[in-house]
Amino acid sequence: MLVESRRIRDRYRLLEPIGGGAMGTVWRAQDEMLDRTVAIKELVLPHDHDEHRTEEAKNRAMREARIAARLQHSHAITVFAVLEEEDRPWLIMEYLPSKSFAVLVREEPTTVDDAIRVGAQISSALAGAHRAGIVHRDVKPANILVSEDGTAKITDFGISRAIGDVKLTATGEIAGTPAFLAPEVARGEDASFAADVFSLGATLYAAVEGQPPYGTADNPIALLYKASSGEIVPPEKAGRLTPLLLRMLATEPAERPSMDEVERELRAMLPDAEPGASVLAPTIPETEPPAVVPPVPATVAVPAGEVTAVSPGARKGLIAVGAGAALLCVAVVVAILLVVRQRPPQDTAAPPVSSTPPASASVTPSASPSPSPTPPTTTTAPPTSPTVSTVASQKTAAQAIYDYYALLPHNSAEAWKLLTDRFKASRNQTYQTYTSWWSRFSSVKVTSATESGPNRVTAHVVYSTGQSETDTFTMVQENGVWKIDGQS
Repeated sequence: MLVESRRIRDRYRLLEPIGGGAMGTVWRAQDEMLDRTVAIKELVLPHDHDEHRTEEAKNRAMREARIAARLQHSHAITVFAVLEEEDRPWLIMEYLPSKSFAVLVREEPTTVDDAIRVGAQISSALAGAHRAGIVHRDVKPANILVSEDGTAKITDFGISRAIGDVKLTATGEIAGTPAFLAPEVARGEDASFAADVFSLGATLYAAVEGQPPYGTADNPIALLYKASSGEIVPPEKAGRLTPLLLRMLATEPAERPSMDEVERELRAMLPDAEPGASVLAPTIPETEPPAVVPPVPATVAVPAGEVTAVSPGARKGLIAVGAGAALLCVAVVVAILLVVRQRPPQDTAAPPVSSTPPASASVTPSASPSPSPTPPTTTTAPPTSPTVSTVASQKTAAQAIYDYYALLPHNSAEAWKLLTDRFKASRNQTYQTYTSWWSRFSSVKVTSATESGPNRVTAHVVYSTGQSETDTFTMVQENGVWKIDGQS
């Protein structure tokens, strides 16, 4: 059969094999419906399994692939679809003309700077995956693709583990290599976020040292034993990367940094000579969103019990907000007293009140020489919430995302209110963990937000640390206010 004649689901035409390994063959293919080039991974299921175990492996692979498809990140290969054809799974993925990091490391030694550049990109993708609750489970040089311009992307989220690619088989044969496994995984425990941190550390170690942290061994059982004990060879060529590598390669998972911390430290180590020209720079121009003045209550109404949870860097802003709120209250009280006492001559003091925020503007009619009972009514009842609802209901979902990030990181109390209870529960998030996370940044901004479907917004977010990501939000309206109900 000619390769050109092979089609998957009468839509994807296989052009040529571009890679392969224990998990199967990767094809360059043409999506004839959308007229675009894609990469298709044809997964090979274990041949030593009975029919029941083979079916289980196939179902796991399909499930893991669907989980991987939830992640959309600029440094992760996107999974477009998962199909079952010829009784095995096929993954339809983004095509990136590239070489694997494993091939690049074999071709020529990797400098510490190059390892840091690749590590910073891959850690950003893994950090995004971890925030979405996704563990990669098989971070290694062969699963990192690097294009000619230096862009690095990670692939194969969870797939190897799903089909039993990296494990000790019942016959004692090792499928795959344990060279990049965390000690706890080599001992048979489930992979966790900390295991991904170890494996990324092992990958960067191998790139600069020329061999994995466990060394090399002709006997794979001996290598697996080293992995299970966490016995590593101290790095000698890693230079300024050494302290971070040693923490990432800690035997105990609890002693390793989080992937967010890894990304921040790697970005801080990027060469000073190319801060803006780095391929890590956002691909979308960092233009400010259209100027929008957020509703006054969103800035003023900071719950008194939650102010202490706001980061220290926000205190000056909160002091200014508090002062404004105090002036507003004083102005309203003074206006009420003037009206109640019905002393028209003193109403000439009203102009300073009119210069305060709009809520006090309702007292200006009291300058009339013959006050009526109407002003007390408008002054004592400044219902701002209907106004907020009206404004929110007229906003687009995309504008709501701009407004949400405009509150952060300094007004996390109000931003917290713009998350639905379902979203908070899905992330097991409390207000304390939320404010703790945001306290790590001095600023954040959205450089682009577009509606990508009904009640869905795709936004590019840039943090003060230099980290950036593209997320898709699911939005809902509650009492006329847009809230974030999901994020991927």
